[in-house]
Amino acid sequence: MKPILILKVGQTLPAIQSRRGNFEDWFTAGLGMQVVVHDAQVSVSDSNQNYSGVVVTGSGSMVSQRLDWSEKAATWLAGAVADGVPVLGVCYGHQLLAQALGAVVGPNPRGREIGSKLLQLGPGCSADPLLQGLHDPVFVQTSHEEAVLTLPAGAEVLAITAQDPHHLLRFSENAWGVQFHPEFDADIMRSYIDIRREALLAEGLDANELLGEVCETPQAWGLLETFAALLEG
Repeated sequence: MKPILILKVGQTLPAIQSRRGNFEDWFTAGLGMQVVVHDAQVSVSDSNQNYSGVVVTGSGSMVSQRLDWSEKAATWLAGAVADGVPVLGVCYGHQLLAQALGAVVGPNPRGREIGSKLLQLGPGCSADPLLQGLHDPVFVQTSHEEAVLTLPAGAEVLAITAQDPHHLLRFSENAWGVQFHPEFDADIMRSYIDIRREALLAEGLDANELLGEVCETPQAWGLLETFAALLEG
């Protein structure tokens, strides 16, 4: 079987990386399959036909900045979707995939979303091959300032959060985007909140309250295993 491509579009925070590793380490653990990691900030990936599927990571950059490397990655992703390669975009990857397919991405008018949040499942989840195993309540780890503001043609909203009406999207038969981080555990989530304590305070958010709400999110983590299983057929 061909490996899964982890299209890396950013790094975790240095303090977290030194203790827990980087995005690709967490995704590799969750997918449980052979992976190839490619840094999209360095160069465009090779042919999408070399991979059984693609996972696009999060990033500290903003999709709305339309950085050169990001635009090239978006073009590559649009081609992968058109060729029928299964794609799962996560956080920045979710937004980048949406933009590549025609959506508008920008600052979330409802403000920053961070912490363990309740995912509200839509009626389409029960028939979706990636999501049909989910059952209420589903909590997910979130950390984002931008969001998908408009939907690309043909996209279906499968789940929302209180702050994001486009939190989980299906773009085509084989392409999904999740604004949350299935690769995060509670420890990583707490670290993000603690490190950003001052910024959160400036935005009127209580870091201690957010920390108190953090929980493990096993159903979100399980989506990585489910995505890998779909690729195995």
